[in-house]
Amino acid sequence: MKQQPLDISVSFDPYAGEPDRDGVQGAEILPDGRVHFRIIARDAREVLIDQFGKTYPLSPAEDGAWEGTFDLGQGFLYFFLKIDGADVLCPYLPIGYGCCRPMNFVDVPVADMQGWDDLEGIPHGAVTRHYFPSTLTGKHEICLVYTPPAMDPGKKLPVLYLQHGYGENETGWVYQGHVGRIADQLLAQGRMKEMIIVMGNGMMGDRSLYPRVLVTDLIPFIEKRYPVLTDKWSRAMAGLSMGSYQTSITTLSHPELFGYAGLFSGFLRAPWPTETPEPHLAILDTPEAFHQAYRLFYRAMGTEDQFWDRFEADDRFLEGKGLDIQRETFPGGHDWTVWRRCIRSFLPRLFR
Repeated sequence: MKQQPLDISVSFDPYAGEPDRDGVQGAEILPDGRVHFRIIARDAREVLIDQFGKTYPLSPAEDGAWEGTFDLGQGFLYFFLKIDGADVLCPYLPIGYGCCRPMNFVDVPVADMQGWDDLEGIPHGAVTRHYFPSTLTGKHEICLVYTPPAMDPGKKLPVLYLQHGYGENETGWVYQGHVGRIADQLLAQGRMKEMIIVMGNGMMGDRSLYPRVLVTDLIPFIEKRYPVLTDKWSRAMAGLSMGSYQTSITTLSHPELFGYAGLFSGFLRAPWPTETPEPHLAILDTPEAFHQAYRLFYRAMGTEDQFWDRFEADDRFLEGKGLDIQRETFPGGHDWTVWRRCIRSFLPRLFR
């Protein structure tokens, strides 16, 4: 049976319930950053929040409700709601897509990131969904395209191809990453060039196929559909985690196509043990060719990232090669708080 593309509907707004039917429930972010949960689970024996192994038990209250107030950290935070040991996707909490499934989350404000993605007082761009035919997968694939607020159909713009991480999809950078809102703010402040941002779904059946799909199918589709510049100095690619490795493979394999690259929480080389040579790394052994090929090659990661040893291994791999690669670190782990910092730092560096 021919596989069809999967659309994921997610709700990033909480629903407190109808008092006469559901009872008031959900999550409230308190002024001090703690989160208060109230979940109605009548006849349950145990209700807890599971933050990837760290658990926070709720206590029984009146009317079958379970409540608790916890410090889960800051930023965009996925978690599992467990009721009597079973994972429950709660409709009274915001729902995103990660870990290869819909997930509940809270988004706790981070003090030094206030205003980065505010909606008020500035013009906003648009995000459009497209289905494009792939000659490699034999089916239609999905992408989202951000266009800036003052999009002029008669003006050609550069393009950033931006990839999500493992277990996510093309919606990640828009909803979890707030890339459109961050770009709107940077444009309003005059800090970045106008550009189109294209976000494809790298979680196809064979994820290693995505770099070829991007080059063979997605780029031609975008260049036919949108008024874009088509020279390499007007084309960039970036990605986080799995998407960073897809970016590394794509940009280093095609220096004729890309002039800018960004690896966020990024893997220059395969993040798994391998003795197989990686052909895309060959250009790194020729500094002159590398410098002629890229105006910006950027690596950024969180200082508490679980893959820090892999990033240090890439640091050692690059030592002595004489390559101009920009490297930046941010506080945080392997999470959207860091990746929002990465994209906000990366966008103003492009197409200069």
